[in-house]
Amino acid sequence: MKIAFLVAPEGVEQVELTEPWRELSAAGHSPRLVSTEAGKIQAFDHLDKADTFDVDQTVADATVTEYDALILPGGVANPDFLRLQPDAVAFAKGFCNAGKPVAAICHAPWLLVEAGVVRGRTLTSFPSLGTDIRNAGGTWVDEQVHVCDAGPGPLITSRRPGDLKAFDEAILNRLSGAAA
Repeated sequence: MKIAFLVAPEGVEQVELTEPWRELSAAGHSPRLVSTEAGKIQAFDHLDKADTFDVDQTVADATVTEYDALILPGGVANPDFLRLQPDAVAFAKGFCNAGKPVAAICHAPWLLVEAGVVRGRTLTSFPSLGTDIRNAGGTWVDEQVHVCDAGPGPLITSRRPGDLKAFDEAILNRLSGAAA
């Protein structure tokens, strides 16, 4: 399956990008890095600059139909930037409306709040987003990973880097079910 990882030009939490990417690649999926700008993105290890990664496609040139699922890594700055970019918001909303799997970790659900797709859904995130999720009509839970099927497509969410193993397993389980 072809999987879009949507990130800002700067601010993604590196491990929340690289760990799911590695697991999906090892399982035979084809991850692609999508961003608002061409070139490279700057990842972070918390507040410190980490590695850079090549962008495969800009969100302006990407379509929901060419991908099977969407992964939204966190970091505080990453989703905060993306939620102010109309193309990024529309891209995320398009996956939800199309019933395709969407996975978001840490602060990434901010983009889903902006896209207006959390109403009636249950999700988890970094704890500081709980009020935002509730104010957007969602239910926030404090769980390592939560899969919500109360919508057109599955929404897989997780709290933080320490939950990546469970997050990756939930994504792989859902994608293997979608491929069957």
